[in-house]
Amino acid sequence: MSEDFFKIDYPGYSPLEIKLHNADDFLKIRETLSRIGVASKKDKVLYQSCHILHKQGRYFIVHFKELFALDGKPADFEDLDIQRRNMIAELLQQWKLLSILEPEKFEDRCPLTQVKILPYKEKGEWELVTKYNIGKKD
Repeated sequence: MSEDFFKIDYPGYSPLEIKLHNADDFLKIRETLSRIGVASKKDKVLYQSCHILHKQGRYFIVHFKELFALDGKPADFEDLDIQRRNMIAELLQQWKLLSILEPEKFEDRCPLTQVKILPYKEKGEWELVTKYNIGKKD
């Protein structure tokens, strides 16, 4: 796989490429990812961890810190960020929304307890916060 557009200086880094099953899965995945992340339960705030990225005809699940790094911005990337990304992608695969290409490269995952999954019906009760907005310039 050519990783020309993924230049991130992190030991053992590899972008997580996926395959969509249907064309409309992109929007389903994007909406689902808006409800998965790290939560502040007392404030009912959910910080989105990952995004779906479409680049040069290919699709990737990326942690928001990967996007900062790709933009050349400071990103305090940690193993837990990669593990959380891998766990979230695995969940999406289990839910039959995508297939992970080269899944053997992404087996290092955080425990499910490190990820908050907000049910769709509770979406209106929480503040959903994204730390990176794809396609928006600063």
